[in-house]
Amino acid sequence: MAGIPWENVQALRRKGIDARLVVFERGALHPEADWSLDRHGGFLRRQATQWAALAKLLPRTDVFHFYFGLTLVPKSLQFPILRAVRKRSVYHFLGSDIRGKSPQELTYGRRADAQIVGSFDALRWVPEAELIPPGLDLRPFTPVAPSDRERPIVVHAPSNRAKKGTEHVIAACAELPVELDLVEGVPHDEARERYARADIVVDQLNAGWHGVFALEAMALGKPVVTYLKPDVVAQAEQAYGVRVPIVPATADTLVEALRPLVADPSLRRRIGAESRAYVEQVHDIDRIADRLVDLYSRL
Repeated sequence: MAGIPWENVQALRRKGIDARLVVFERGALHPEADWSLDRHGGFLRRQATQWAALAKLLPRTDVFHFYFGLTLVPKSLQFPILRAVRKRSVYHFLGSDIRGKSPQELTYGRRADAQIVGSFDALRWVPEAELIPPGLDLRPFTPVAPSDRERPIVVHAPSNRAKKGTEHVIAACAELPVELDLVEGVPHDEARERYARADIVVDQLNAGWHGVFALEAMALGKPVVTYLKPDVVAQAEQAYGVRVPIVPATADTLVEALRPLVADPSLRRRIGAESRAYVEQVHDIDRIADRLVDLYSRL
């Protein structure tokens, strides 16, 4: 989830929307939520907990905004119930919940009144969805310019080593005069402190577009290296009216993509400053919340 639902809920509340985040269980890295169902026991007991939550939420909720392909009760019942009581619904896909799946596997999304994806890359999986990029509350992110260290610190924070291409990051850094900081399994506040010490950040080498980790690093004024599909970059730049300042790389080109950044502190700082400006223009959570409010109002 990468903290996206909580960022959205907080920003919506600042807009005067009575928004609340309900989760099945609190996440280890992002435990933030207004209400955790804390389900226990087997399938039937968990279902009883979820149905009780729906009964409590149904009278007081106008729009149910579902994330990651999940619903409060089974999909076959969730949407007929919402339609019967004239409640609206949104499916918000985050990337790994749709990537690589067939159109037939994703037809369930059409049961909702609207679908959201966060990138042009994700649109090819759900072409009928509305594109709303992930938002970030920039207030806690004070930019920290990359240093002049002779051995720059490279930060990589994989949620899943295989999916993020971590073995290639480790191999590339072993060929360069850098210190690699692998940030894994730590609370988000601690992770963010380690991101702030970075001189260079490597996001992922497989997905074709960046994630929230890259946005957080950019908000801190760090140059980010990741795998980007050129056609998706072109679409984003045309739509947002700004150049995407991320350094593109693949597993095969990572060493050469990193080399200029390792050698030139001024290049690191310039790209880092451009990165902060980019997230301010494209991913500021208050702008994203305005787009969510607009979507809700159209349902």
